[in-house]
Amino acid sequence: MKSLIILAIVVVLLLAAAVIYTKGVKPIPPDNAQLTELSFDGLMGTRYTEILLIFGNGLTKDVTAGVYNTVGLNGADYSSDNTDSTPAAILDKIDMEKVRNDNKALSTIKNGPRRWTVDHIGVKAGKQRDFQGLRAHWVMWFPIPAALLSGDDNPYNPMTARRDTSMGINEGSRAYMLNSPDGKMWCMKSMSLIVDPDQKFEELQNLGSRLKLPEGWTFHSPVLEQDLVFMTVNGETQITQDDLGNTYDRIDGSYSNFKP
Repeated sequence: MKSLIILAIVVVLLLAAAVIYTKGVKPIPPDNAQLTELSFDGLMGTRYTEILLIFGNGLTKDVTAGVYNTVGLNGADYSSDNTDSTPAAILDKIDMEKVRNDNKALSTIKNGPRRWTVDHIGVKAGKQRDFQGLRAHWVMWFPIPAALLSGDDNPYNPMTARRDTSMGINEGSRAYMLNSPDGKMWCMKSMSLIVDPDQKFEELQNLGSRLKLPEGWTFHSPVLEQDLVFMTVNGETQITQDDLGNTYDRIDGSYSNFKP
């Protein structure tokens, strides 16, 4: 009888562990198994959104986000007046808890709306997913830093993005840049409408007066005298954000064709 009781307890514990595991561990899907090269021009100032699906081991906090970008989808045509790839009528109605359940993710993040601050993009895009009417293609894996998991916004700290992209700002366009005290240079690729929905694209050149820059950081916004192209290196790049949620790519060294 004692053996039967012990066996029953073991079975219950195993079942409980299995339930905890299935809820705490969500395998990373092969959404980058088949990639298509896409390119988009005329992006400067246009709206988009990213949906992040978080997979991995939530028990050990070893988690990665699949990033799904709306660029070029949902009726957007950058050669016309309809350039919005994230219509508010769809975006505002998305139930993110349903997104989590439908896509078997640990968690989700709605990273948008945003506005591009680059003129053109080339990207190797993967699986396209439908988030309750908002279509978006996989564009990168993003290992979630510990600071973000703990609830910190993590501004002005470098993070790693795993993607295969090139982005460019044309000669004569304005670029929005940060310099960090370690000599690295960062170029804004997107303006956030999340932290401050009233942030104005037309006022970005004066952004330095609004930012709470750490000691040694500087902001400048030159009009480029030649085309700037920034890219990934061996499938990775470094990104950072300011305290308003605007996102920047590293552009010094091998990450760009020149350092403005």
